[in-house]
Amino acid sequence: MASLIKQKLSVINVGLEQFAETITATGGAVTQVEWVPPALGDVGVAMTLARLTNHAEIEKANDTAFAAFLAASPRLRSVGVAAALLPRLGERTILHAGPPIEWARMCGPMQGAIIGAILYEGWAGDETAARRIAASGEISFEPCHHHAAVGPMAGIISPSMPLWIVENPVSGARAYSNFNEGLGKALRFGAFGDEVLGRLGWMKKTLAPAMRAALDSFDAGIELKPLMAQALIMGDEVHNRNAAASGLLFRKLASALVRAGVAVDDVADVLDFIAGNEHFFLNISMAACKLMLDSAHGIAGSSMVTAMSRNGVEFGIRVSGLGDRWFTAPANDIDGLYFAGYSGADAARDLGDSSITETAGFGGFSMAAAPAIVKFVGGTPEDAITNSRRMRHITLGESDVFQLPALDFRGAPCGIDLRKVVDSGIEPVINTGIAHREAGVGQIGAGLTRAPLDCFIQALKALDSWYNPE
Repeated sequence: MASLIKQKLSVINVGLEQFAETITATGGAVTQVEWVPPALGDVGVAMTLARLTNHAEIEKANDTAFAAFLAASPRLRSVGVAAALLPRLGERTILHAGPPIEWARMCGPMQGAIIGAILYEGWAGDETAARRIAASGEISFEPCHHHAAVGPMAGIISPSMPLWIVENPVSGARAYSNFNEGLGKALRFGAFGDEVLGRLGWMKKTLAPAMRAALDSFDAGIELKPLMAQALIMGDEVHNRNAAASGLLFRKLASALVRAGVAVDDVADVLDFIAGNEHFFLNISMAACKLMLDSAHGIAGSSMVTAMSRNGVEFGIRVSGLGDRWFTAPANDIDGLYFAGYSGADAARDLGDSSITETAGFGGFSMAAAPAIVKFVGGTPEDAITNSRRMRHITLGESDVFQLPALDFRGAPCGIDLRKVVDSGIEPVINTGIAHREAGVGQIGAGLTRAPLDCFIQALKALDSWYNPE
């Protein structure tokens, strides 16, 4: 052994690093390979995984689901009001991000955002009255995902809020999202002061009608796939970095606003707002991702994940072949960068529907396209590339449209296969904003987190029961 070590062995070590310590201590070269047993060593889950791996029916169902996802062609069509667009939205219903949750269990920022929505709708005159109404049972709370909608962070949608309309021209299917307010003190981060409500009122009165007028001038709407693909080439990952995407949309809308006959002062205010909000496109990208993934949902027996979402208490996933059931686990903390004066002790746990972008292959999955994102969420450019590479191990394939320049223009990894997540132990990476844990404060930073493995283990067991009923 000693003579071999003197020859400066080059060794690949799989698993425990201690096995390589003798070699490294004597000058040998060791390449360490991270490895964990399937299902983290749970024998029962591993046996379930063995039954479903290389399963001919699952592979066929996944081919169908993945093809439908790739074929979807989202277009930004118009703007409408939630109450008119969502037929199952009750007069006193507020939609929120993540899987279902009742008022008493909601995190601080989600409660704060609901208080703001109640004040915005005029259902109460102050915070105390809004809290009383929210806790009284007078208002129904439902996930955005139950209404073909998505919203970032708290994700709040109330009846009179304006929504983006994204449509698949082939199927006629639609997805919706609310408008982005910008960073800092915003309703989606749980803030509800006069500044927040004033901005929301302006968005309803001025911004939304202007956007509707501009979009009406496009006969077939604005194709979103080419715009999002170009944004990736320009350095976005279309989740927490939307500088390029917002700029590209700005170019399309500016002349349309002028030609639509919108009042000059309103045009100036609207364009100033868009130009000053690099996250303006985020909500549109979320609706586009929702539409693409909904196209792949409902394929019997498929193991493709079609939604990942969080409400600040629980993280939930939905799977194409398992209907509308949620598989949940406690939401994770976020490892991130904080604004001055704040730390992890002030942070709410993982929150928002915006992980629909990761589910579609953007965000953390496409960080290789956006090395500058690390200045916002932490880490290094090499970390961004590593994250994109790792996500290839848990996906069905690569996008045929969305390319990552730093990875030789290979397609973005997409189509999360819950079997691969459980088998590899690689949890989907998500980059995200961070809200203060208390209602009314707002955003305090941004960072990285991961989808909890237990969601995927639960879904794997449910899929096994579907294929192998007792």
